[in-house]
This record gives sequence, structure tokens and C-alpha cells, in this order.
Amino acid sequence: MIPFTFRAVEELKLGPKWAGIFDERWPHYREWFLREGEAARPSYATSARMLRAHMPELVPAYERVVELAGGGDLAARMLSLYKPPPYLAACSQGAWVRDGGPVLARNYDYAPSRFEGLIWSTRLLQRRVIGTSDCLWGLLDGMNDAGLAVSLTFGGRRVMGDGFGIPIVVRYLLEICETVAQARETIARLPFSLAHNLTVVDRAGDVLTAYVSPDREPIFRPFPAATNHQGLVEWPEQATATRTIEREQCIVRLLEGDAPDVGSFADAFLRSPLFSTSYANGWGTLYTAVIQAGDGVVDYRWPTHAWRLGFEAFNEGEHVEVLADASHGGDAAGSDHAG
Repeated sequence: MIPFTFRAVEELKLGPKWAGIFDERWPHYREWFLREGEAARPSYATSARMLRAHMPELVPAYERVVELAGGGDLAARMLSLYKPPPYLAACSQGAWVRDGGPVLARNYDYAPSRFEGLIWSTRLLQRRVIGTSDCLWGLLDGMNDAGLAVSLTFGGRRVMGDGFGIPIVVRYLLEICETVAQARETIARLPFSLAHNLTVVDRAGDVLTAYVSPDREPIFRPFPAATNHQGLVEWPEQATATRTIEREQCIVRLLEGDAPDVGSFADAFLRSPLFSTSYANGWGTLYTAVIQAGDGVVDYRWPTHAWRLGFEAFNEGEHVEVLADASHGGDAAGSDHAG
């Protein structure tokens, strides 16, 4: 049994709350950032230049978090999330666009010891954004006040390259995009450090899943589901360990008729095969997020608890969830960060 505390924090313009969390988490992130040696990470000049070239709108917010972090070189390099250390895990997501939608539901499957457990409500630029934090100011999933929702999963490929870590990409999409079409244009021009899948849904019910990788152009599909492969399985061991095919087929069946309504669809994310208790292996389900971006609300859900947060009513607080580990066997694929 693993007790884990989830926290909801609102700070529209990041300030002392964010700085306090940075101070608390920085030792962990510093160790992660240097795990392959400092020389393996890009310089500050390179990191800042790439951010300025590819995400110019985000530069003022980046400069703000660097200042709040104390202005140190190492923190500035890490916070750019350009060419970070690798991270992978297992997640599931699906978009419901029939009656009661659009809704983006997702399970985040990961190791509790490496998860922040923070839900942020911010206005870094012009838009209100609510999302689940990773890498201190990146996001694993979230929504903005234009009705756009975005979620990520690991893409199931071993390839690495020069590009951005996916949490800063999710943050960027929610800061500057209003529609699926705008998100597609933005994704198409960005470089990525690892293979990930992004599912995007907008207020009009348009849906897109983007398979992104550092070694090839993004593959865009109007497909409402994603787990941990990109069409074909390219890492069989990881696919078997995380049951990626079984999970994707489950979501597709739900969307094609097994789920009679949106409530049944969302409830299925709290049951096997979508819900995992393999915490010791690094891919137990830490939370389910049911994002209703058109209504400006997100329900964070666990088997016996639900927590609604929204733009109209974002109540800071905590929830302690007891995670029951029922996993067996070794860590077949490993994990480090966002999945």
C-alpha cells in the first residue's frame, strides 16, 4: 500500500508558490538532469536559443521561471526541457465526441516515486490553463479556456534525438492554441527528443492523435485513442509488459459501442485493462483525468474518490490516495519520466 498526496495549486502568475515547489523538488530534478553527466546536456546558450527559435511565445514565461529558480545555469538548462534525459512509461487516452462530449479521458501510469502529484491552475501568457505538472512547469495533460484539451503517452520507440521533452510541448500547445488545426500546425514544426503520442480535442469535437518522434516527421491521424505504440509495435518487450495493444483495443471497443454513454466510457478507465496496479514496475495508474475542456472542468478520479477542478471553481487542496500494488515480476522496460 502506497499513500500518495496529490495537490492542487493556483498561481496565475508564477511566484512564491512555484518557487517553493522548485526548492522542494530541485534536488530530485538536478540528479535526474545530470544522470548521464553534465556534458551530455546542452549548454544554456543552446537551450535558450532553441526555445527562442521554436517556442518564442513561451520565452517570457521561461525567463520568469528561471528567475524564480534563482537564475542558475543548471536550472535554466533543465527548465528549457531541450534535449533532457530520456523518460518513458505507460499511459492510455481516448476522446469521446458523441453525446456528452467532447471529453478526453486518460490514465497516467508511472512510478509514484518519480511523480510530482501537482495540478496547476495558471495564466502564464494570455490563457488560463489547468494541467498535471511534470518537470516543474511542463504538463502531462490539461486544458485551456479556449476549450482545447491535450494529453500525452509514451510512443513505444527507443529512438532519441535533439529536441524538446514532451511536457514542455503540452504546455506550449495549451498556451498558444485554440483548435485541433492550430495544434497540428504547431506540432508539425517542433523537434522532439523522444517518441510520444499526443491526443488533442477541441471544443468543436475535432480530434487528432499525433505520433511524434525525433527521427521522422509527425504522423497525424484523426484517431481518438492512444496507448504506447505508433501504429506498429516497435519495442515488443515494452509493448508486452505494458499491454499496449490490449489497452488500445479496449478504448476502441468502448468508443465503437461497448460504452453506451460518456459516463460508462470514463468509468472504464478505472478498471483493467486500462487501470494498472503495477506500481513497482513503474507503470501503475496514478490518476484518471476526465477533461471536459468545453465546460472548463476536469475530474481527477480514483477507484473510490473524485476531485473536480475548473476555471470557475479551482479550490486549492490535497487528496491522499492509497495506491494498492498488485504487480509481480521485474521491470521489463524501465521508466524515468513522463509517460
